[in-house]
Amino acid sequence: MSATAFESLKALFAPTDEQLMWRVQTTGDSGAFGELVRRWEGPIQRLCARLTGDDHRAEDLAQEVFARIFAHRAGFKHGSKFSTYLWRVALNHTYSELRRPHHRRETPLESPGDTDAPGPFEALRDEAPLPDEALTRRETGDAVRQALGQLPEEYRSVLVLRHYENLKFREIADVLGLPEGTVKTRTTEALNAMARLLRRSLELHLCPPPNPRARPTQNLVL
Repeated sequence: MSATAFESLKALFAPTDEQLMWRVQTTGDSGAFGELVRRWEGPIQRLCARLTGDDHRAEDLAQEVFARIFAHRAGFKHGSKFSTYLWRVALNHTYSELRRPHHRRETPLESPGDTDAPGPFEALRDEAPLPDEALTRRETGDAVRQALGQLPEEYRSVLVLRHYENLKFREIADVLGLPEGTVKTRTTEALNAMARLLRRSLELHLCPPPNPRARPTQNLVL
């Protein structure tokens, strides 16, 4: 049996997240909790980084999220989906951090070290981009980060969960405790708001205000 086939077979018989969480609830099984952390630490840390704009702080936040999950394990309802519960705790905890007065609002849609597939607002990647192309992409990324930072939390949540974590509308509705129709409407509104902010940002970048001290240029006819 090949290694790939063995891993696939192993995954097939692996306990579900909910089964692992049940062990954590009933016996405080550290091994089961460690497996949950192994499965979800990456996505949760990525989410925190995108919402805070701070990779180092995101590591701490992810650890704090899992500490909360373990400390309040009795609050997880039997029959619930673990991922829904985890996303909700992570969002609430991260936004609590963002509301702290000392926190500096830097809110990128993509964290600096992110290596995931590009999102809807990310500049298209190329094997070997030319210098001017790389500059344009960096400028676009900066514009996206600034625009997302100006969105209300409810808009930022749906954009990140939908377009970067690839959750379905129904799953997002469960995480946020909203009707699915509301999530769809909010996603559309968020995308429209992002488009307006990006258009304004890029227009200001491409068309800087005139310099009143500059001398008027004259057209030369050759």
